[in-house]
Amino acid sequence: MPHTLILASASPRRLVLLAQIGITPTAICPADIDETPHKDEPPRALARRLAAAKARHVARPGCFTLGADTVVAVGTRVLGKAETAAEAEAFLNRLSGRRHHVYTAITLVCPDGSASHRVVDSAVIIARLTQSDVAAYIATDEWRGKSGGYAIQGYAAGFIRYLSGSYSAVVGLPLFETAQLLRGRGYVPGPEAAPAVAHHPPEAAAAV
Repeated sequence: MPHTLILASASPRRLVLLAQIGITPTAICPADIDETPHKDEPPRALARRLAAAKARHVARPGCFTLGADTVVAVGTRVLGKAETAAEAEAFLNRLSGRRHHVYTAITLVCPDGSASHRVVDSAVIIARLTQSDVAAYIATDEWRGKSGGYAIQGYAAGFIRYLSGSYSAVVGLPLFETAQLLRGRGYVPGPEAAPAVAHHPPEAAAAV
C-alpha cells in the first residue's frame, strides 16, 4: 500500500531531484524555522540539525516526512544563503580558487515517529575567478537565495574545477542516500501525481 510522503522544503530543485528517482511527494510543506547557526557549531552538525528540525516541524503521525538542508563552508566558516548582490559577490570572491565543502543532510521521519539521518560531504573547488567572471555571474541572478551564493546546476557549472562526492547533494538532495533511506525504512511510493502544496497545513504541521 502506498505511503504518504511530505517534503519539508520549498525548493523546486529538490522536487525535480526526487522526480529523477521516481518519487513524487504527496504534499509539500515548507518548514519555517530559525536557521541561525549556534555558537561554534560545525557546518556538518548545522546541516544535520536543520534537516532534522525541518522534518520534525511538519511531520504528521502516520506519514513519512523528508527534510533536507545544505550548508556551504570554507573551513569552519559557513557561507549562508546570499540575499543581496554584494553578499553573493563576497561569497564568490571567498570561494574563488579555493576548496570548500558542501554538507547536505537529510532526515526521514517515519510514520511511527522514529527518524533516520544522513549527511553527505562533498568537496568542491571553484576556479580562480576574475572580477568579470563574478560580475557576469551576479548578472544571472542565479545566486539569489543559494547557499554559498552559487548554483552548480546553472551558469556556475563553468566555474567548477573539481568535485568529489555527490553532485546531486551539491544541488540540494543526495539521491543515492535518499533512495536508500526511503527503501530501508519501508517507504512504498504511490502512483505518479502532482504533489499537493500545503501552504497552511494543520497546526500539528505548522509551516509557511
